[in-house]
Amino acid sequence: MTTTPPPPHPESTPTAPYAGFPPPPSHAPTVHRRRAGRPVALLAAVALVAATAGGGAAYLTERYTGDGSGANSAAAPGSNVSQSSMGTVSGIAQAVGPAIVEISATSSAGASTGSGVILTADGEVITNNHVVAGADTVKVKLSSGKTYTAKVVGTDPDKDLALLKLQDASKLPTAKLGSSKDVKVGDQVVAIGSPEGLSGTVTSGIVSALDRDVTVSKEQDKGRSGSRQQGGGWPFEFGGESFNGDTGQSKTTYKAIQTDASLNPGNSGGALINMRGEIIGINSAMYAPSSGNGGGAGSVGLGFAIPSDTVKADLDSLRKGGTGDDTSGQGQDSDGSTDSRDPFSGFGV
Repeated sequence: MTTTPPPPHPESTPTAPYAGFPPPPSHAPTVHRRRAGRPVALLAAVALVAATAGGGAAYLTERYTGDGSGANSAAAPGSNVSQSSMGTVSGIAQAVGPAIVEISATSSAGASTGSGVILTADGEVITNNHVVAGADTVKVKLSSGKTYTAKVVGTDPDKDLALLKLQDASKLPTAKLGSSKDVKVGDQVVAIGSPEGLSGTVTSGIVSALDRDVTVSKEQDKGRSGSRQQGGGWPFEFGGESFNGDTGQSKTTYKAIQTDASLNPGNSGGALINMRGEIIGINSAMYAPSSGNGGGAGSVGLGFAIPSDTVKADLDSLRKGGTGDDTSGQGQDSDGSTDSRDPFSGFGV
């Protein structure tokens, strides 16, 4: 008889360590910790970079497109230009353009077209004296196309400035006069006006020089009769010769800002603007060589503007009627002193 031995007691069965499983690597915990830790560290780093980049992208988006909080799209202090558009020609054009007007002046001697800048919401407009000198009727067209009849409130032929008042006007867009004493050679500028009747024309350039002596005629009706046949410019003298008609005996010299922003006939009285959207000059004269047919050949980058500080100093006088027409034949500088030198002579635009 065969006797089957009882199965061994479980506790007595020798069991090899990790029986039924392959032995793990000797440094398994360390390896597992490294592999788990590295992705976490990388993800944290990526998240930090993404957050930083995202914040920068958001800042740039708000800064240059105006998206985001109202603080970034609000107008910069002392100007009409939003901070998001600060320093761009398009931003200046959009902000200041509505305050630049086209002026049509007529008299028995003919007609002229120029530009102007709205200073007050009730219709004060600054322009050049030579745009409206001797005019019987003055019409002003806004950028919206609406036209007003204007009264000449005061003129200062010595500084080639005139102040108009639009009849029955209110709530008009306005421009801010800046400080021309802060202007430096090389500053970027924008010019807006109505050359050849093309309202709202925008050009840009830099300040080329300061304190240029510019001489133009200030006699009434000079440059109106026949001016269209000779390029449309105000009479001027250069190199001992007269252009665009006889300049007459009455002339004026003033200190001007020189710019290479393109100016053409019709820009007179328009705005020269800094990149903050402030008016730093009233465009008044340009030089252009004669073309073969005797007319002006267009802008060659020699334009001139009456400094805004001269305008501001003259406003009270203009509001009281101005200084009247001086026919002494000798102009005055912006500081009121006479000047008998032979300065550069240009012609009004």
